[in-house]
Amino acid sequence: MNMDHVRDRGLVLLGCGKMGSAMLAGWLKGGLPATSVWVVDPAPSDWLQGIDGLHLNTDLPDAPAIVLVAVKPQMMADALPTLAAMGNGKTLFLSVAAGTSISYYEQVLGDKTPIIRAMPNTPAAVARGITAIIPNGPGAAGMDLAEALLSAVGQVVRLENESQMDAVTGVSGSGPAYVFHLIETLAAAGEAQGLPAPLAMQLAKATVAGAGALAEQAEEDPGQLRVNVTSPQGTTAAALEVLMNETDGFPALLKRAVKAAADRSRELGA
Repeated sequence: MNMDHVRDRGLVLLGCGKMGSAMLAGWLKGGLPATSVWVVDPAPSDWLQGIDGLHLNTDLPDAPAIVLVAVKPQMMADALPTLAAMGNGKTLFLSVAAGTSISYYEQVLGDKTPIIRAMPNTPAAVARGITAIIPNGPGAAGMDLAEALLSAVGQVVRLENESQMDAVTGVSGSGPAYVFHLIETLAAAGEAQGLPAPLAMQLAKATVAGAGALAEQAEEDPGQLRVNVTSPQGTTAAALEVLMNETDGFPALLKRAVKAAADRSRELGA
């Protein structure tokens, strides 16, 4: 199965909020014709309604190449059964719905349905996301297609088993919020040291974004990059003594935060 199959047989997007819209924008930019896409969404955005040739809330093809499930988890029980006739066939179901397990899809669609569960994150909106994927069975062709589609909004990694999805949720799925809060608190700390609020925020945003870009592009690992900018007895060293404290610094804090997110992910998926 390749992208030609998607053009010929069609792609159905079940739900088109922020994540679905980011992906659709990436596919259209990458050359997928709007006429090959069907969108089912009860409250379509103005942007969606303005896409020429898109099939919006119309009758669906009987056996599309792929159905991307991007509805909110609480809407899943109503939305997914409407596509049950496409199960146990050649249609690949790709889910980006948080907390919904592969076994749930198999119950609704049939256990012979090719299913891939994915966990993207919100930087997908600016094509800087990272998405983890896991299939319900061997199917390299389906995985290749899923990776090609998801690459439109960032990096893609493959997991070894579905149980890893809870940890991925804690690190990259929920992780952008941790970084946004870091920016907030870094700016507030600058303000407390006498900077005007807008300047402190500009400095904090640029510092976090720039450090992230450097960490991805540099050959050294982040630990070495940290060492490189830390002069003995200098200003950075003084700050790191606080942040690297094993009791109440980043090591203890982030371990607890990621565990809390992963634990909640396990509860939601149970």
